[in-house]
Amino acid sequence: MPTWTRTLRQAGIAEPDLQAAYGQQRRCVRKFKIEEYATVRLLLPAHLHPAVIATVAFMHETDQRVDTGATHTRREALAQWATATQEALHGTPATDTTLKALGDAAVRNPQLRQRVEAFLDGARHEVEYAGFETEDELQSYVDGYSLPAFMLLACLIEPVDDEFEHRCRDLIEAMQRVDFLEDLAEDAAQGHVGIPAKELERHGLSVASLNSPTDEVRSSLTSLVHEQSELARLRLTASRPLVTLVPLPTRPFITALLQVQELRLRAVHRKGGGLADGGVRPAVPALLGVLARQYRAARRQR
Repeated sequence: MPTWTRTLRQAGIAEPDLQAAYGQQRRCVRKFKIEEYATVRLLLPAHLHPAVIATVAFMHETDQRVDTGATHTRREALAQWATATQEALHGTPATDTTLKALGDAAVRNPQLRQRVEAFLDGARHEVEYAGFETEDELQSYVDGYSLPAFMLLACLIEPVDDEFEHRCRDLIEAMQRVDFLEDLAEDAAQGHVGIPAKELERHGLSVASLNSPTDEVRSSLTSLVHEQSELARLRLTASRPLVTLVPLPTRPFITALLQVQELRLRAVHRKGGGLADGGVRPAVPALLGVLARQYRAARRQR
C-alpha cells in the first residue's frame, strides 16, 4: 500500500491546498470509520482512494449536519449544505475542506456530480425519518436515500448500467435491514425503529415494549428478527453477481463487502430477541479473516 502522499501524487493531486484538503478527509474517515478506511486502503486500487475517501467524508459530514435537532432545523441545515455543495460542484472555490476535496473529486470523476445531487435530494428522507408504518415506506426510504448514498461510492468503482445498479439496490437493501436490526435497541430508545410498525403489530410488539423487554417480548422479537433476517438474506443472495460485474482489481473489495454483510446477518439472526437489549457485531477474528483473505487476493491481482 503506497503512502498517502504518494497515493495523491499518483492520482494527479499535487497542489498543496488540495493535498491538505484530502488529508483532512483521510484523518476524518480514519477516525470515525476505521474499519471502512482500512478496507479501502488495503483492497481498492490506489488511484481510487482519494475520491472514495473524499466521498465517504462528505456523506459523514452530511449526516452530522442533518441528523440532529428538530425537523425544521434539520431541513434548514440540509438546504444550506445542499446549496454550498452545489456551488462547489459547479466551480465556486470552497473554503470548507470537505467540499474542496469533493469538488476536486467530481472534476476528476464527472459521474460523481449527478450522484451527489441525487444523494442530497434523497437526504430529505433521512431528515423526515421517524420510522415506517408499512413495508412500502421502508422500500421508498431505500430507493430515495439508501441507494443514492451507496451509488456515490459504487459509481467510482464501475461505470453504472442497469444490471449493476439493480444488484447494488439488492445489496443496500440487505445492508439497511441489517442496520435496522443492529440498531433496534438504540432506535427504540429514540421512539422509532426501522422495522415497519405493521410488522411489529403482527408480532404483538410495539416500540414501547422494546424499551422495556420481557421474556415474552424477546420471544416474539426473535420470530420477527428471523423474518427480517430472511428478507435481508434474500436480497444479499441476489446481490452476489456484483462480484462478476466489477473490474478484476476491485473484486476483492466487493467480495469483502459481501462477506462482511454475511457475518453481520448471522450475528443479528443469532441474537434474535436479545437485540432489544443491545446491538451485536461479528466477531473481530472473523472480520480480520475476511480482510486478510481479500488482501491476499488484491495483492495477487496487482
